[in-house]
This record gives sequence, structure tokens and C-alpha cells, in this order.
Amino acid sequence: MDLSILELAVIRQGGDAALAIDHTVKTAQHAENLGFKRVWLAEHHNMPHVASSATAVLIGHVAGHTTSIKVGSGGIMLPNHSPLIVAEQFGTLEAIYPGRIELGLGRAPGTDQLTAQAIRRENMQAPFHFPADVREVQRYFSNTDENEKVRAFPGEGANVPLWILGSSTDSAYLAAELGLPYAFAAHFAPQQLYTAFDIYRRNFRSVKGSKPHTMVCINTIAADTDEEAHFLVTSLIRMFIGIVTNQRQPLMPPQELPDYYYQHKELRYMVDNMLAGTFIGSVDSIRTRLKEFIAKTQADELMLTSYCYDLEAKCKSLSLVNEALNK
Repeated sequence: MDLSILELAVIRQGGDAALAIDHTVKTAQHAENLGFKRVWLAEHHNMPHVASSATAVLIGHVAGHTTSIKVGSGGIMLPNHSPLIVAEQFGTLEAIYPGRIELGLGRAPGTDQLTAQAIRRENMQAPFHFPADVREVQRYFSNTDENEKVRAFPGEGANVPLWILGSSTDSAYLAAELGLPYAFAAHFAPQQLYTAFDIYRRNFRSVKGSKPHTMVCINTIAADTDEEAHFLVTSLIRMFIGIVTNQRQPLMPPQELPDYYYQHKELRYMVDNMLAGTFIGSVDSIRTRLKEFIAKTQADELMLTSYCYDLEAKCKSLSLVNEALNK
């Protein structure tokens, strides 16, 4: 099973953006040493504890500190950008790191609506143009007409694989129509995973011999024992509590969960729904659950997020998941 990792350069308590980016680089290097296939960086804005807003810049930084692992976006939120600029940026990255750059494209803003308005200015209808914008990016990469009035340099002729990202069923139809690989964000929105994969596979149209290819992103926390893993995951649970309550904090050290988490049934229900794409435990526990999940989803690849406060614990978690599935 091919394994990859998704990074947001999350800022932990007591840290800053520089430390978060350094930890992202070290995580990518560790994943590369394990034989992971790719590391992707996610675009988010107006989040004080996420340092991946300048996603293309961070992709270049990570690619420059690794040697073989593929580095890409999970994703670039295309409605925030001009398709030409995206083609130029990723064409430039591909020129510097040939054969290693990937472009995952998403429809969501990666932020709140007010910030999206600040990014998009007068173009708040951009999400409705997502299919056309994806095709425009493809045209810039594939253009061979020297008389075309607008062209992407660097970018034209660049071999940058495109993926469509989704957290609901909408993008499944587009990925299928375009014959592109499809990645689903079950690490925070697992509810429509199986429906989206079914839509994608049933509607897939081959383009130049392409075949349906699915990847699912999940949270994993592995440790020597189930008890230790469930303690480590309290950092992720606290992060989800902050998202639900709009009281976001930096990534906290693992600790006992607050009483109100258990007392408020609605809060617990919402957080538990977000945790449905999370796999926690020892090697044996993780192996059993992940193999059942893979068999059920028929996913071709897994992409992992691992929200551990401690970098050493995070790297060990990735090693243990790799051991569970590939050794």
C-alpha cells in the first residue's frame, strides 16, 4: 500500500511558524526515508496556527530539502488564484525539481468567507467556475500552439500531474469526467467518503488511457501501546474542539480532555464525526483497522495526517503505520 503524508505546518503551543515549517521539513525527510510516495501541503488562510498559507513557496522549500519524494499541493484552492499564475508557479517548481511536483486542486476557499472575499476581491463567484478553471490550467500545461495569445512560461509542456480533491461528492463528478485521480479528505470530513468514491468510479471517463485512481486522507496516531496512542490523540481532539467552538489554539501537548467535552453531547457528537476518519493504536490495532478500511474503500493509496505535539512521537507514529501495512 502506497503511503503519503499531508502537512499543514501546524504551529504548536510554545512554537512559531519557523519551527512549524522546520518540523514539516523534518517530517517530509522522515517520510522519504520510510519510502513514502508523496508529501502534500495544504492551503489555508487567516489561521494563526497554520503556516502553510503560501503553499507553492512551502512546496519549493520542502522539495529543496528532500531528494526523491514527490511534493505537491493538497491542495491549491483554485478559486483563490488565476489559473495562469498556478500554471506558472507549478511549471517553475517542476523546472527546478523535475518529476517531483504534483498539483492537487480544490474548490473550497481554505478559510472563512470574509477572508475569501479579501483574497478574491470582486470574484466571489469563482467556485462556480472551478471546472472551467481546472480545464484552463490543463490547457496552459498542454498547449502546443505557438500562436496562442496567452501562454504559461514556465509551465507549457511541464509534466505536472493533476489531482482533484474533495470533501463531499461535488468534485467526484468532475474528477471522473476529466479522467483525473481523486483524493478525498476523510481526515476532517469522512461522512461522504464512500458515496464520493462510488460516484467517481461509476462515472469515470478514461482520458488518454487513464484509469480511476483513488486516495483517501486519514488521521493516524500510532504508538507502542493503545493507551499511549489514545493519550497522544488528545492533541488532535483539542484541535477539533477548537474548530467546532471557534476557539482555536495552537496544537496543545497531550493531556486529559476538558470536562465540558464529555458533558456537552452536541459538541461530542460533532467532534466524534470529525474523528470518524481517525485510526489510533498500537501496530497490531492499526493494522487490523486499516486493512478493514482499505478493503471497504478499495482505495489505491492512503495519505496520512498525524497531529502529534512532539516531532519524535509524530515520526514514530508514521514509522509504526508503515510497519503495520508494509512489513
